[in-house]
Amino acid sequence: MSGTTILEPGQIEAAANIPPFILLPPADLFARRAERLRQLAEGHPLGDYLRLIARLCDAQQRLLDTPPRLPSPDPDALARSLEHGMPPLAYDGPVREDAWLGLLDQLLDELEPGASPAVADALARLRQADPGQRKAWAIALLSGQFDLLPAALVPFLGAALQVAFSHLLLALPQGLLVESESQTLCPACGSPPVAGVIHHRGKHNGLRYLACSLCSCQWHYVRVKCSYCQESKQLAYLSLERDDRAAEQAPLRAEACPNCQGYLKQFYREHAPEAEAQADDLASLALDLLLAEEGYLRRAPNLLLAPGGED
Repeated sequence: MSGTTILEPGQIEAAANIPPFILLPPADLFARRAERLRQLAEGHPLGDYLRLIARLCDAQQRLLDTPPRLPSPDPDALARSLEHGMPPLAYDGPVREDAWLGLLDQLLDELEPGASPAVADALARLRQADPGQRKAWAIALLSGQFDLLPAALVPFLGAALQVAFSHLLLALPQGLLVESESQTLCPACGSPPVAGVIHHRGKHNGLRYLACSLCSCQWHYVRVKCSYCQESKQLAYLSLERDDRAAEQAPLRAEACPNCQGYLKQFYREHAPEAEAQADDLASLALDLLLAEEGYLRRAPNLLLAPGGED
């Protein structure tokens, strides 16, 4: 029995009540996202854009269901990541390789029929770019250097990268995703969160999980703590005013930090059980405008959102 720990009844109960650190996305995550986008598009000022992204998510799901052959992560590299507390899918590694480029080509083929002139131009630009240029754009996108790539390419390039990293995430062996010291970045791929999700059922009730902008992994992060600078003092929770609900019942609130002037949207499943981080973020850009007027900076990327600017 050497090396075996026997838990007493009280310890067993405590262990059973510890919430999981990681929540993996479902295998139909992009289909769910597309469905939510179509719900949100009804009567929305950005309805046409939300429906375009819903079609993009449909294509993502088809690729996730039948992806081109992608190499499995190197076991030695995974072991080193675990040993040094690094994300096993740190994004700068896979993006510099060629495997994900096949996913991008398939995505372009999926979207081309019936594309609008603007979309067709963006798809053509991606198709004509050589592998080195595509990788340079991808690295710029994932490192937040949006001025280094044409804004019109962002949703399509981001969509291909999301499929690739979600595929890699769902294929990871168990036990590789562990808590880090800061927990402000995704423990799977090292990307920042797109939003926080406050769950309301079972052992997750009342807990906040941050949703990765790239691989869609969710990881536990305590509430009332800035997800950027980790400050806990004087945080403000801002929402769009509505006459039919109290502010504390708003399904979407931004946690704004006066220390770093950053904010992160929080989706409260108690008041919006159907909320999906990427989709609901796109549909709530009015809140981003309000926060910008208040002097706060958006630090959370949405890889399906062109950040603005000229090509």
